[in-house]
Amino acid sequence: MTTLILIIAAFVALLVILGKWGNTAGKKIALYAVLLLVALLMLIPFYMMFVMSTLKTNEIYAFPPRLFFGTNLGANWRNMNKSIDLLKAFGNSSIVTFSYVFLSLLFCSMGGYAFSIYDFPGKNVLFRILLATMMVPATAGMIPWFIMISRLGWINDFKALIIPSCANAFGIFWMRQYCQNNVPRALMEAARIDGCSEWTIFFRVIAPVLLPAYASLGIMNFVNQWNEFTQSLLVLKRAKFYTLPLLLRSMVSDRGNDYGAIMLASTCAVLPLLIIFLVFSKYFMSGLTAGAIKE
Repeated sequence: MTTLILIIAAFVALLVILGKWGNTAGKKIALYAVLLLVALLMLIPFYMMFVMSTLKTNEIYAFPPRLFFGTNLGANWRNMNKSIDLLKAFGNSSIVTFSYVFLSLLFCSMGGYAFSIYDFPGKNVLFRILLATMMVPATAGMIPWFIMISRLGWINDFKALIIPSCANAFGIFWMRQYCQNNVPRALMEAARIDGCSEWTIFFRVIAPVLLPAYASLGIMNFVNQWNEFTQSLLVLKRAKFYTLPLLLRSMVSDRGNDYGAIMLASTCAVLPLLIIFLVFSKYFMSGLTAGAIKE
């Protein structure tokens, strides 16, 4: 470990020298090398999780740590399936997450579009109140939220995780900013001249323009909902309704843990997030930058 730290320190010192006293090519090399180093450091936890999912528990505790894949993947898979129903939890998480993402994109885009395009009484006041709700910590509203869910009879019901927050303040703000900067008013006027209704304009003219914003907001909502734990812990009491975060928590006990199986289950839970981000990363980055530039 000490040797690794010394190597990294020497590497960073070399990059500083290149960046400060080198020519243009040297500075570019230093910049890309730093970015590569940061990327590798961020990938290390994922790599170690993948490695530990193929090791026995005693091999995970070994020092120095194992840096290469082991041969216990099959045994970890069997032990994992004995203790949990991964496919059931995967299906529950998929139902909750995809339903939430679809509804949040629909309602947030409609709200952001209305705040951006239409003029109506109290528009600015309502928008300020909407932004003010973003300053309230989520934990401050946890007890009223749980009381409301209980009175609605949504305990052990996925609706409690989907409906209350599908039209959230951040999503509406995000879509409003994107609509203001990227939706041409001439396009809407042309659609009105052609006789399109307001609903037709939104779904057939505006929605295709919002695809980058949909992708970026959808990825953020997908990651947040897929990893959501606190609300699920409060309302999902039966094991058959467990989502993946709750299922992973149920694998941890005070009587010893099979960390190889836990790491394998964690890997299965993380893979959808990595796939979604890699598939939609192009749209995600374009959505992030487009909403920040006013033409």
